[in-house]
Amino acid sequence: MKRSTKSGEFAYQAVYRYLMELITPMAPGSNGKLPSLRDLARRLEVSISTVQYAYSLLEHEGRVQSVPKSGYFARGTDAGVPVTGAEQLLQTLQQAGAAQLMAPHGTHALPSLEASLLGIERQLLRQYPRAGAQVHPYGELELRTALAARYTRSVHRCWNAEDVYLAVDLCSLFETLVAALDLGGSPILVATPCSWRLLGILRMTGLRVIELPLGDDGSLDLERFAGLLTRESVRLVMLSSQLNCPHGSLIPAAQHPAIAALLDRHGAWLLDNDLDAEYCFTRPTACLRDVVDPERLLVFSSLERTVGVEVPFAYLLARHARRALQRRFLARGFRLPPLRQQAVARLYAKGKVDLHLEHMRGRMRERVSHLYRQMQVHLGAQLQFQMPAGGASIWAQVRAPVDTRQLFQRLLDQGLVITPGELFSLQGQYPRHLRLGWSCGQQGDLQHGLGLLSQALQR
Repeated sequence: MKRSTKSGEFAYQAVYRYLMELITPMAPGSNGKLPSLRDLARRLEVSISTVQYAYSLLEHEGRVQSVPKSGYFARGTDAGVPVTGAEQLLQTLQQAGAAQLMAPHGTHALPSLEASLLGIERQLLRQYPRAGAQVHPYGELELRTALAARYTRSVHRCWNAEDVYLAVDLCSLFETLVAALDLGGSPILVATPCSWRLLGILRMTGLRVIELPLGDDGSLDLERFAGLLTRESVRLVMLSSQLNCPHGSLIPAAQHPAIAALLDRHGAWLLDNDLDAEYCFTRPTACLRDVVDPERLLVFSSLERTVGVEVPFAYLLARHARRALQRRFLARGFRLPPLRQQAVARLYAKGKVDLHLEHMRGRMRERVSHLYRQMQVHLGAQLQFQMPAGGASIWAQVRAPVDTRQLFQRLLDQGLVITPGELFSLQGQYPRHLRLGWSCGQQGDLQHGLGLLSQALQR
């Protein structure tokens, strides 16, 4: 990425600092309008893509919200939420220039469906001019129908368009869901390690996060799980029916009946985190949500993970509490561009999303398999890890005690970016864990980087 000429820092870092200076003085909850991509690019004399990248970092941090056709808005800082050690670590690493920390499992280096999406939009605009078209509060029927069909597995496990709700992004989706189910201040049990972005959103929406660490094989400690459900009166449990990221594991199918029984016994909802399901290398034969009571099942994901950053819309599938959800979504009045929603629906209907995802999974599997083999050669004595079931990174544990923060700083100077495990827990767990990924550069670069990591660990 191009460096700025004055200080030697990357151009996006300068834009990031400039935007932070605009956002910081804003009052909490003020949601002030920020400059557009084009205006800021012209003002700072950088490319539009550089500005967009800086905005995407701020979005992942929860500092900025993108509203389609309206621009970017500052969320402001919630003064009532204390800053955790993990948040301080995240800020430190970002200030050091660790842009890759914010990318979901290396997918930033893979192709997107942006060109196909915009092509279909132009075609729709020519065929069906829709000036002043009505905006549907739950999302366009065509897109909701496509998503419902995608999650239908049998006549007993089927969804329809009335079960699907769309929001502008994940944060807005969770805010609406928490309000609809009256969960403000309630505990939510979350399997960790978990995406830092998602953990931050849960805290921002007022949920009290209780962490349940996954075993090395992706299993849950069922005894601890049952105890937390009892002691904490948990109403909401967030698990992944398919791929756990960044852990790269699957919950063993043998545990599915026991988990479903415990949820039913305690009257808890399963909040199925489906963000990374499409990045699973092999479709699991058993899925946790298929054995859970459908009346107490909520499934969420984001179109950004399948289509690309041009479609940041999040969606929720829910059969129960339909009236409460409809009231809240009507009150929020999300204004998602109808044309873009229809274009995404056509991408699904034409099979382009499936072809794209198949290509993505193939690229990811090839890349992570190569990384795994090289790690075995260079780091097998210092790290404990296994081949993931999906994603584009490897979750590893350092065999000997080490300060991963110092390790990160040391390696950053050498051009190698790793992600300390502490970032995947609000409680600062996983101090001896790392997430490693490879952006598909030259093989020699990977070997050199892993060699540097090996030397740092030996010291």
